[in-house]
Amino acid sequence: MSRQYFGTDGIRGRTNQGLTAELAMKIGMAAGTHFLRGKHRHRVVIGKDTRLSGYMIENALVAGFTAVGMDVVQFGPIPTPAVALLAQSMRADLGVMISASHNPYLDNGIKLFGPDGYKLSDEDELKIEALLGQYIALAPSKEIGRARRIEDARGRYIHAVKSSFPADLRLDGLRIVIDCANGAAYQVAPSALWELGAEVIAIGVGPNGSNINDGCGSTAPMLLQETVVSSGADIGIALDGDADRLIIVDEKGQVVDGDQIMALIVTNFARAGVLRGGSLVATVMSNLGLERFLEGQGIGLERTKVGDRYVLERMREGGFNVGGEQSGHMILSDYGTTGDGTVAALQVLAALVRAKKPASEVLHPFDPVPQLLKNVRFAEGKPLEHADVQHVIAQAEAELNGCGRLVIRPSGTEPVIRVMAEGNREDQVRDVVDRICAAVEKVAT
Repeated sequence: MSRQYFGTDGIRGRTNQGLTAELAMKIGMAAGTHFLRGKHRHRVVIGKDTRLSGYMIENALVAGFTAVGMDVVQFGPIPTPAVALLAQSMRADLGVMISASHNPYLDNGIKLFGPDGYKLSDEDELKIEALLGQYIALAPSKEIGRARRIEDARGRYIHAVKSSFPADLRLDGLRIVIDCANGAAYQVAPSALWELGAEVIAIGVGPNGSNINDGCGSTAPMLLQETVVSSGADIGIALDGDADRLIIVDEKGQVVDGDQIMALIVTNFARAGVLRGGSLVATVMSNLGLERFLEGQGIGLERTKVGDRYVLERMREGGFNVGGEQSGHMILSDYGTTGDGTVAALQVLAALVRAKKPASEVLHPFDPVPQLLKNVRFAEGKPLEHADVQHVIAQAEAELNGCGRLVIRPSGTEPVIRVMAEGNREDQVRDVVDRICAAVEKVAT
């Protein structure tokens, strides 16, 4: 069965176009019906980021869930990993996060978590999709669900986040800039750092409904870089709109991407004897330099398709406890069931405290090989199946054989072909990517 609504990370679209209040209510009805299992009183927990459309979608979801007899607990603005955590701890049947992650505010999305705190399986998503096209029975009038809002959800999450930080360490003496992208973590992340003793300079903490990810956060670290340098901070931390993604900036203003962060965390886990499975799980987009570095450390690298759900699936299958993406999704399964930018940041800060060295000396454990990623937008069709494009790709693969890699894939969330190449020579990498992009553009227009 093909997917009409679910992508690689829940359901996402432009609000009042691809994602409407009507659709959100139907999703609530369908997901609620699917998880009405057993004779207990059923419960769903709902969190959201700070987008203007969050009010509309939340109310529509509440209507859908209560209409089929499921009680609703609303958290308000809270990170995605908090929803996963609280769905499990509150014995909920389902967790929902309303967010389009790092997308602009005009977009929104619905992410679903099962009672175990993990994102739904493909099987569950397909069953919910099937229900969206069917008649859904409503609960009898006397069995309509109730809705309530709780105010201490953020405090519960802060406590859980701090529990992931080593008990023998403090952040005293560290000046930390935290950029919350005007998103879901604008209250919890600065509070957690302050409670651990840090001097906190918080930016991106004034959400107004439309400024989420706007020139700030992990996808736009320029403001963080400037603030770190101008304030003389020791380190900068950038989260995305729903705080499941992390990018770091060292004291010199240099960006540290997910590959470097994963390298630091996985080697520290290995030295401490707590690394499970002997490998890091990352995607095909992670730099070849990371793979070579880990090999020198006696640590394996398991590669998956792009998407944190695929990383997590492989982690669960193989019993690994460290995984993530170059883009900044970090999954540390000892501390949570999904990516958590704040928890990953605390692992980085713990390494910094223990090393007693500047961030620039700690956070760049390997030298990445030249890597270039370009996106080509297309209107319709399947450009990658065109014979001319396949011919150019075959030539590029032959040129990079033994000295680099080529990764070409359609985006899972928008009509874009992503072309990535890496290798020992920067000029060769650039030439290969440009040729493939030109071939795709030629057949896509």
